[in-house]
Amino acid sequence: MLMNLIIGVSTMMLCLVLQSLIIMVAAHYYIKHSDLVNNTSFKSTIIVLNGVMLVLVFGNLIQLTIWALLFLALGEFNQLSEAVYHSAVNYATLGYGDIVMSDKHKLLGPLESLNGILMVGVTTATLMATFSDSMKKTVKARRKLN
Repeated sequence: MLMNLIIGVSTMMLCLVLQSLIIMVAAHYYIKHSDLVNNTSFKSTIIVLNGVMLVLVFGNLIQLTIWALLFLALGEFNQLSEAVYHSAVNYATLGYGDIVMSDKHKLLGPLESLNGILMVGVTTATLMATFSDSMKKTVKARRKLN
């Protein structure tokens, strides 16, 4: 059990570092396209927001794949597709239970779920901060026209 905690918490820390990097990439994308947000077009603002969202979603997909690769390395699954499916169910906290890990590593499932809750929360907070900022800028640009 102690080894599973060490492995799980280490994987969570890796995912936290990755999430931080992904947020920086999303922020860079947002800043790089700020001219599209600082105008009167809601359409261009939505396009930028969708770009930010895609970067953030991609980051979450990378993280659940890291967990899947860990499960493969531990011998819990024989196929990457099965490991990714199981990982996605854990990460998203769906908990279907149609595929379960052995007793030896079953603690890693809830640890991945905890990781998913935290990282999806960070993703949501980042997206909402971006959304709020972009809407303020677009509305401000529209008011200047009047």
